[in-house]
Amino acid sequence: MIAPAAAALRDRLRWALVAATATPVDGDGATDEAILDRYLRGLVADGADALAVLAHTGRGPFLDDTTRDRVVRRAVATGVPVIVGVGGRPGERTDEVADQATAAAALGAAGVLVFPVDGDAPAHHDAIWRAAGLPMLAFDLYVRPYPPQRLVDLLDHPGVAGVKVARLHDAMACQAALAAAHAADRLAVTGEDRMFGPSLMWGAQAALVGLAAAAVPVTAAVLRAFAERRYADFVTASARLDRLAEVTFTEPIEGYVRRMLWIAAAEGRIPQSYADDRHGPALPADDRARVLAVAGSR
Repeated sequence: MIAPAAAALRDRLRWALVAATATPVDGDGATDEAILDRYLRGLVADGADALAVLAHTGRGPFLDDTTRDRVVRRAVATGVPVIVGVGGRPGERTDEVADQATAAAALGAAGVLVFPVDGDAPAHHDAIWRAAGLPMLAFDLYVRPYPPQRLVDLLDHPGVAGVKVARLHDAMACQAALAAAHAADRLAVTGEDRMFGPSLMWGAQAALVGLAAAAVPVTAAVLRAFAERRYADFVTASARLDRLAEVTFTEPIEGYVRRMLWIAAAEGRIPQSYADDRHGPALPADDRARVLAVAGSR
């Protein structure tokens, strides 16, 4: 049985593009509220139906509580539903993650995206639900995927509205997770930047992707065309999106955050001085030119 609050979020996000936002910071790792506000509002203006902040793309596990609160507050001020990433820190305790969720609830978040955990994941999610009362999206992430039965158990929790599936290159696991969401009457959310179009054909009914940290229109066009059954447009839009994903979500994969920030700066969303990822790997010298050449050809 799904809780009313979780059912409401499930229905609210169906066919929504949830932009997994980056967190623009300067060379010292500090945020600027005006820059952050302009960046988030620009994503919404360009077609994001909701925002996911402090998730993988937003480097939430690395940010202090003051910065986290600032990001959530600015996101909520845009007026769209806000999903807040909670957890993801090495050695974290469930009560610490529950505190993050409680803080998100107090700031007006619509729900939380719970980073995957080892051990008793259902109990972890239940503690978060009891502490914050916010609907949850489970997170089937390629670096820490849930075994099939564990995911089924998570989807049975009344506070779980759906699951974001981000298996990267495992098509069969993606298909199984989306099918499990449908079987549980939960929202099947694609996080598959490299399998975006196929994941919609496999049953995803919403998207929460890092590709929408910039270049929102090219991502939105694929989801909208599929939802409206404009399949010729869907094929064309998918091909365009795949070209962008090929140069952004590539080895080293963790470099995608910096690559999306480069695109955000090129689009005028943030200053160039805020287009760096302090937590990502070094990238090849020609990477930026290669990424921006494809991004600019859209």
